[in-house]
Amino acid sequence: MKCRKVLLIAAGMTIFAAANSLAVDVKVIANSSVKGDTISASDLKRLFLREKNSLVDGTHVEPVLAKDGPVHEAFLQEYLGRTDDDLQTYYRALVFTGRGSMPKVLGSDAEVVAYVARTRGAIGYVSGAASTDGVKTLAIPDTSNGSERKLIMRIEPDYPETLKRLNIGGTVRLRVSISAKGNVEQVELLGGNPILGESAAMAVKKWVYAAGRSRTIAEVSLQFDGR
Repeated sequence: MKCRKVLLIAAGMTIFAAANSLAVDVKVIANSSVKGDTISASDLKRLFLREKNSLVDGTHVEPVLAKDGPVHEAFLQEYLGRTDDDLQTYYRALVFTGRGSMPKVLGSDAEVVAYVARTRGAIGYVSGAASTDGVKTLAIPDTSNGSERKLIMRIEPDYPETLKRLNIGGTVRLRVSISAKGNVEQVELLGGNPILGESAAMAVKKWVYAAGRSRTIAEVSLQFDGR
């Protein structure tokens, strides 16, 4: 009976650990030479598995691995579908057959960020809480289903009184970067009055979306009725 209880506890801890690894927020980062702000999950997998070494635009890419830890495990599970042991065996086979080489392996988020910042074409991954000064964060569109991320908390923007009085309105279009946890990380004005756009961006930064598998990019439009 005691043995069975121990086994049940061990199984529960394993399940908890697996669930916890899925909750780890991972940011994919790139050197400023990498064009664009998004990368598909399939392209990311092919780059890290050395099945390709450049993006669609021809930019050469150099993948960078973290040494170990929950972020590394979450990245492998989410985007490569492999364990660390599987990946190491895969890379050794590439080296042995002359079809590829081992990627650079670094020991901490800070080391990954520093290397990616100074290395043209480098792409790596760090924890969601890591400082990413000097690099760009790439969003991975979530194509696991056809639906968009569900908005669960919306804040309406303030209508600047001067523009409202002058009947200056219109549509503001924003490009929104949403973290895996659902908070808005970045907002970019795509079109519309810049003053209205600033007000809209301040509101959208407070929006909250449902949690997803990874960072996603969305375009939203807000209407300011000037009449």
